[in-house]
Amino acid sequence: MDFSGPDAIDKAIEAGLDLDGSPIPSEMLNLYNEVMEKEGARKRSGVKKSMRNRIVRSGAKHFDQNTLNQRLLKAGWKGLNLKEIEFFFN
Repeated sequence: MDFSGPDAIDKAIEAGLDLDGSPIPSEMLNLYNEVMEKEGARKRSGVKKSMRNRIVRSGAKHFDQNTLNQRLLKAGWKGLNLKEIEFFFN
């Protein structure tokens, strides 16, 4: 099974397999599915806020702190806050 692309993790979880092909224990899958069901029922605060959160989480893996901060600002979002800097860049 091909586990590449942006939905690779979701496809692997659905198949019950880790990316290396090993099975994910049923207790892990059960807990994950329970939490995701609850998360799916939660009211959302806004698309742009969620987009920014995803950009910060993933962008920190691909950009240095200054570049990510500047890109956020240029796009019209607020820059990185201290909590994000401490978590993702220290």
